[in-house]
Amino acid sequence: FTLALLSGACAGTTVDIALYPLDTLKVRLQSEKGFMAAGGFRGVYTGVLATALGAAPGAAFFFSAYEGFKPIFRSLNGGVEHPLQHSCSASVGEVAACLVRVPTGVVTQRMQARYSNFLEAVRGIAAQPGGLSTFYLGFWTTVAREIPFSFIQFPMYEGLKKAPLLAGAVCGSLSGSVAAALTCPLDVVKTRMMLGSKPAAGTLSSLRTIAAEEGAAALLKGIGPRVGWISIGGSLI
Repeated sequence: FTLALLSGACAGTTVDIALYPLDTLKVRLQSEKGFMAAGGFRGVYTGVLATALGAAPGAAFFFSAYEGFKPIFRSLNGGVEHPLQHSCSASVGEVAACLVRVPTGVVTQRMQARYSNFLEAVRGIAAQPGGLSTFYLGFWTTVAREIPFSFIQFPMYEGLKKAPLLAGAVCGSLSGSVAAALTCPLDVVKTRMMLGSKPAAGTLSSLRTIAAEEGAAALLKGIGPRVGWISIGGSLI
């Protein structure tokens, strides 16, 4: 358990920081005001501090819940191992991790597209009408985006623990790519919510509004950097 916790925290932090520029480009592509107006290719490491602060605690929350719930779900199945147990445990882990990842994600994305200073971003978010709840904009949309990942990624993660290194990396990359592409529309909605460019609406309502106002293709904005980021990260983790 401790090894999984520490290795997950270290790997997650390393990947998040190393591939951060791809995430910045993705957020700016998804921004309602457009790529260049949101910063273009400038300052692609803007906001990395918030990501770094949230990466290790987020991973710790995730792996604590994941490893903690695996035996619970296994006992519900009579002690027999089943891939669905890993998916369900990972889903619980994602909800726990989002308690940390969403607030730091809001700060990160505001910096990627608007602010250039960490404290300025935090003060600006806290000063909004929602107060501290503004730090949790897009929480349930983020959860809805992450759970499909859990159902695809973690049965494979468990199955490939003992696989040859190259095979595990390739499968991790492919499964991550598929999950990233399929959940891109939810990621676009999540980004718009976190940037707070419009009053918050529900996930389905936001999906319909974006498709109606900007065309269905707008729901795939940033898919290139998103798939690239997650496929590389999946091969490493």
